[in-house]
Amino acid sequence: MTAARGRRLRVFVTGASSGIGAALAREYAARGAVLGLLGRRPDALRELAAALPAPNDHHIYAVDVTDHTALARAAADFIAREGGADIVIASAGVSAGTLTERPGDVSQFAEIFAINVTATVATFAPFIATMKQGTGTRRLVAIGSVAGIRGMKGAGAYCASKSAVHTYAESLRLELQPHGIRVVTIAPGYIDTPMTRLNRFPMPFLMPADRFAAAAARAIDAGRSYRVIPWPMGVAAKLLRLLPNVLFDALFVHAPQKAGKVAP
Repeated sequence: MTAARGRRLRVFVTGASSGIGAALAREYAARGAVLGLLGRRPDALRELAAALPAPNDHHIYAVDVTDHTALARAAADFIAREGGADIVIASAGVSAGTLTERPGDVSQFAEIFAINVTATVATFAPFIATMKQGTGTRRLVAIGSVAGIRGMKGAGAYCASKSAVHTYAESLRLELQPHGIRVVTIAPGYIDTPMTRLNRFPMPFLMPADRFAAAAARAIDAGRSYRVIPWPMGVAAKLLRLLPNVLFDALFVHAPQKAGKVAP
């Protein structure tokens, strides 16, 4: 994918401190893009930027995505410095096991939804007006999860939040299609990141983060509406979606559960 003639691709990534966000930042920097790197940990962002090609060209924003005012300021700064964004990737996310009956888990639900869902909306919102005025490559990328395809025991908040991301991105896709803006949903399976390393159960088709980022970038290039990565997990997810509830319940009622603490 290329930007307008004579101009570098401009990519804004949330959740860039680690994991999928950092991997996507490395992928696009290797392609020559200028990046807006947003995350909660300034030291990790500085370390990432220093390791990228043309480290002084990238912009660092130490911001919590639940602070919508600060997030909007960061977006406005990036737009002012670079004249807009070609690709905006809402990658910030958290995962944790939850049980509705457990004291304190209502607030855990609220935290997971605030980061995984509402912050995705807040990430995209400041860029849309400028994108509508532009031409060429214009992508809003929502990072969902195969966990959003069916609900799993002990992961109600995470599964429901990612399902909400998928549905929200679908609605946004219809809203922005007449303006030439592509909304792309990427649903990762198990990707080797600090988040998944906390899991204490088998993770089929576990994929290195750099390979995931390369595959995701290809799907973004093509403007795919929805892509599960890696593809074997997509096949498995489709089969799970087709299972009758009685069979799905019998297979997964005794499945292992996530740990209860939020993982960045």
